Amino acid sequence: MLDLSVIILTHNEEKHIGRCLESLRPMTDKVFIVDSFSTDRTVEIARAMGAVVVQNPWVTYATQFNYGIQHTPFQTAWLMRMDADEYVLPELAEEITHRLPTLAAQVGGVYVKRRVMFMDRWIRHGGYYPIWLLRLWRRNQGICEQTWMDEHIKLSPINGAPAQTVQFANDLVDHNLNNLTWWTQKHNQYAIREVIDLLNIRHNFEQAERVTPSLTGSQEQRKRYLKERYASLPLFTRPILYFLYRYFVRFGFLDGRRGFVWHFLQGLWYRFLVDAKMLEVYRRAGHDREAIIDFFKTEYGKDLRAGVR
Repeated sequence: MLDLSVIILTHNEEKHIGRCLESLRPMTDKVFIVDSFSTDRTVEIARAMGAVVVQNPWVTYATQFNYGIQHTPFQTAWLMRMDADEYVLPELAEEITHRLPTLAAQVGGVYVKRRVMFMDRWIRHGGYYPIWLLRLWRRNQGICEQTWMDEHIKLSPINGAPAQTVQFANDLVDHNLNNLTWWTQKHNQYAIREVIDLLNIRHNFEQAERVTPSLTGSQEQRKRYLKERYASLPLFTRPILYFLYRYFVRFGFLDGRRGFVWHFLQGLWYRFLVDAKMLEVYRRAGHDREAIIDFFKTEYGKDLRAGVR
């Protein structure tokens, strides 16, 4: 077994957790699950497969994941982040097993590729493959940034110098087995957080440790940079432009009928919903920073001054 442990957050993941844990077995038997009081068989399945499970009330993804980093019982040299509905391909498990122990001391993190499956179809186009994510990092070198959406692992320096990173060649797979009603309900909740994140770019509600935007940096830095540019575009124009870019310029149409559903819902419907919710904020609270803060405190119980809590 590698000197590696894995942290997974769960809530009602009985459809996925067994598949995820089984894919990790070739690499490690050290899995720490932070469960937010599942009501299905998630905890039972995970413990039966050897994972250490604790339960902690859900606040946000970043808060919960950093709780996992701080409370993991495994003192391994490397940590890995996985979502319950993801699994590691055998080729990636073999690559991690052979390459991770050979990395130089100045390498603080490892990027892997994620492939997204939707309605059992691999979404290869529209800018959705490859998605490079920093999923492995040295112990005490990484935290989950406290943002409302698109949380990334942020590496700390090694011996005063920025930590180096490497890319591994093989994939992990994001394949959620829930139905489309579950998916749309989840994205309706995401839209609220996305509105806050976009407004935070303009109004700077709180000071938090975030990934530095950079067009020429890592994928998460480029994503943060492009998100800031996206936030400056007019409401309702930007989701249409984004969908057209993904579907035609980035060849999303090559993903077929199920791919069209994915790109339309994720690239247009969801983004349009975000803008509609933002229009509601402006209609109810105007553009005043303090009024917007009061609106989210009253309507959603979210204290924007306190940051992600």
